[in-house]
Amino acid sequence: MAHSVQITFACDDPGRLAEFWAGALGYVLQPPPPGFDTWDDFADSVGIPEMKRNDISAVVDPAGVGPRILFERWDAGQPNKRVHIDVNVVVDPDLEAEELARRFEEERERLEDLGASFHRIASGMAGETWMEMYDPEGNWFCVQ
Repeated sequence: MAHSVQITFACDDPGRLAEFWAGALGYVLQPPPPGFDTWDDFADSVGIPEMKRNDISAVVDPAGVGPRILFERWDAGQPNKRVHIDVNVVVDPDLEAEELARRFEEERERLEDLGASFHRIASGMAGETWMEMYDPEGNWFCVQ
């Protein structure tokens, strides 16, 4: 089964960069999740403080063909690559923790067999989880 990808930019101003790339590519700012009128409504529901709300933004192809492009505030920490690919292997965000861990472990083993190396499991403010890995030449990518 082929996996979809997301292109991720580490940047200083995610909202501004998302607006730029939406205009440049004919994309649109990603709408909030179903059940929320605005991203602020969503952020309130998951406890994201106001000062952190420009830490992430995304644009999507309105035709649903091109990859999602994510912009996240870069804190100058590690890993320090400014652009990376996210490999989308978990298509159901509501998976139980045990099933999510099983899928990550299977994907980790598959990618390590191809030459990747594991860095860590990470999670975000809204409870999302991903794996950080490196390709055979040391380029950072995430599996989510």
